[in-house]
Amino acid sequence: MHKKSVILAGLIALLVLLTFPVWYNLAAGEASEAPTPKLPENEKACVQDTATMKVAHMDLLMEWRDDSVRRHDRTFVMPDGREFEKSLTRTCLKCHTSKKDFCDACHDYSGVKPYCWDCHVDPKEGAR
Repeated sequence: MHKKSVILAGLIALLVLLTFPVWYNLAAGEASEAPTPKLPENEKACVQDTATMKVAHMDLLMEWRDDSVRRHDRTFVMPDGREFEKSLTRTCLKCHTSKKDFCDACHDYSGVKPYCWDCHVDPKEGAR
């Protein structure tokens, strides 16, 4: 037990290192503000409600991908009877015309790198 002070110093150093991000953000004194993505002006209703789309749009897009590519099911029918094509570029980006102002605003903020654009053509601003 003659190394008690070395062990204690090591534990304190580890604790400081692990909690550094918390202390750093508290010292900065500014809360990071969540982005406000630019919503479409010409549409009032999406394929799902806003709360669902904020949390689970990636699940919906992966489901659409699997349905379209693997099962050749390309029509999404809402409970109210509305029909949409299961397509990122022809359905989602028809209304959300600015990838930069809509998709990238939240993805950059949260540090997410979606792989949508590995297969889909990256829409150019103003090309619609």
